[in-house]
Amino acid sequence: MSIEIKVPVLPESVADATIATWHVQPGEQVSRDQNLVDIETDKVVLEVVAPEDGSLSEILFPDGETVLGEQVIANFVAGAVSGQEVTKAEAEAAAPAAESDESNDALSPSVRRLIAEHNIDASKVKGSGVGGRITKEDVEAFVKSAPAAKPAAAPAPVAPLEGRSQKRVPMTRLRKTIANRLLEAKNSTAMLTTFNEVNMQPIMDIRKQYQEIFEKRHGIRLGFMSFYVKAVTEALKRFPEVNASIDGDEIVYHNYFDVSIAVSTPRGLVTPVLRDTDTMSLAEIEKNVRELALKGRDGKLSVEDMTGGNFTVTNGGVFGSLMSTPILNLPQSAILGMHAIKDRPMAVNGEVVIQPMMYLALSYDHRIVDGRESVGFLVAIKDFLEDPTRLLLDL
Repeated sequence: MSIEIKVPVLPESVADATIATWHVQPGEQVSRDQNLVDIETDKVVLEVVAPEDGSLSEILFPDGETVLGEQVIANFVAGAVSGQEVTKAEAEAAAPAAESDESNDALSPSVRRLIAEHNIDASKVKGSGVGGRITKEDVEAFVKSAPAAKPAAAPAPVAPLEGRSQKRVPMTRLRKTIANRLLEAKNSTAMLTTFNEVNMQPIMDIRKQYQEIFEKRHGIRLGFMSFYVKAVTEALKRFPEVNASIDGDEIVYHNYFDVSIAVSTPRGLVTPVLRDTDTMSLAEIEKNVRELALKGRDGKLSVEDMTGGNFTVTNGGVFGSLMSTPILNLPQSAILGMHAIKDRPMAVNGEVVIQPMMYLALSYDHRIVDGRESVGFLVAIKDFLEDPTRLLLDL
C-alpha cells in the first residue's frame, strides 16, 4: 500500500518550512513512528514519522528545499519491502540509479556530499537501495572497507595561503530567523540598557539550607532560575509598562504573566515560554524550566512552546559572562540579563566583606518604558533577590 508523506499543518504565523535532514533513504526499511525527516520552521523543528512499518519509495523534496504545509514530500510503501516486491512503477523510478551510477541526479544530496568528501568513484559502490540505488550507509561501508588511498592531487597552493582553508555552510532557517529578528530589534526600537548589581548571598544561603529537603519533596533541585522568574513576575506586577508591548500606535498592556526563558540549543538560542508564572511555585518553575531545556536540547519544542511571552530572562552567567547588553525579543518591551556570580569585595556596614555578587542588565524599549520605570523595575528585582522573604510575604 502506497502512502503519501506530507508536511505537518503549519501554524498561521508560519508561511513555509525547509527540509532540514532526511534520516531515511528510499528502500531502507523503517518501523512505525520512526523519524523520517526533520522539517525546520522559523521557530521549531518538526519531525515527520513513518505511518507504518515499511520504506520510502521516493523522496520528492531533498534537503534544503522549501515546502508548504500539508505538501506531499515523499511516497511511502507500507509492509516489508524486498527487491522482488518493488512495484514496476517504483522500479522504473529507481532505474536511472542502476543504469548509470555516475549520474548525480540518481543520488541523494547526502550521498553526493559523502562521495565528494572522500573522492570516491560512485560506480565502484554497490547500492543496496531500491533498484540498486546507493544509500549513505553504502558509501560509509565502502569507505571503511576500502584500503587507504592516496589523496587526490590538489592544485599547487599559493605560497602566502599555504595550509589555510575555509568552509561555507548555509545558515539554517532558525539561524536566519534569529539574525533577522535581532537586527530588527536593533533597528526598530529605541533600545537602552540599565545596570545594577545584586548580592546573591541570601539566596545561596537558602539553597544551602533547604536544597536536600526541597529535592526530596519535589524531585528536582532548587536552582537560581526559579528565584529570578519569581522576582521578575513580582516586579512586572508593579511596573505594567514593562509587561506591555507596542502594536502600531497603541500600547497593549498584558494582564497576565508569561515569561520567556532563553535556552541554548544545538540549532541556536530559542525562547520558550513559561505561562502564568504568577500562579507557579518555585518547584513548578524549576520543573517547567528543566522540561523546556530538555525539549530544546532534543529538538522537541513545539510551536505552542515558542508562542507568546511578554518578558524574557536570559542567563549568560552559565557560560561565564560577567556583563552584557541583551537584545530585545520583539515584540516585548524589555529583557533581563543575568550573569556570572563572582566573589568580590563589597562595603557592608562600613566594612569590606567578600560577597557573591552578580550584575543585572535590563534592556528596554525607551519608546514605551521611561527611565523611572526601568530603573525602578531593576531595583525591585534587586530587592527581591537580596531579601527573598519579600517574595513570600508579597512586600
